[in-house]
Amino acid sequence: QVQLVESGGGLVQAGGSLRLSCAASGIIFGIVTMAWYRQAPGNQRELVASIASGASTNYAESVKGRFTISRDNAKNTVYLQMNSLKPEDTAVYYCNAKYVIESYWGQGTQVTVSS
Repeated sequence: QVQLVESGGGLVQAGGSLRLSCAASGIIFGIVTMAWYRQAPGNQRELVASIASGASTNYAESVKGRFTISRDNAKNTVYLQMNSLKPEDTAVYYCNAKYVIESYWGQGTQVTVSS
């Protein structure tokens, strides 16, 4: 059974930083593409950043230069370092694991950025 467990969300002031973690189990972590998505109230879920098995990364334009995605295959964990946070980054952040047509989601972690 695949499980993705996110942690690290919380309340932070604008300009602050948070680091999200997602621990995966039940998958061959080294071969999957890992990603972070977010969903704000009333909005669709959107891709924030992804990191492939070969460690190539992709970012949404809105977070480029502020967020960094990384993975530790030895710990089956993916991270999202978020710096210079803005109120518009407020959302529930979801971890995703994808391999070919299979896709798995975590339960989400709330990030709230106050102005």
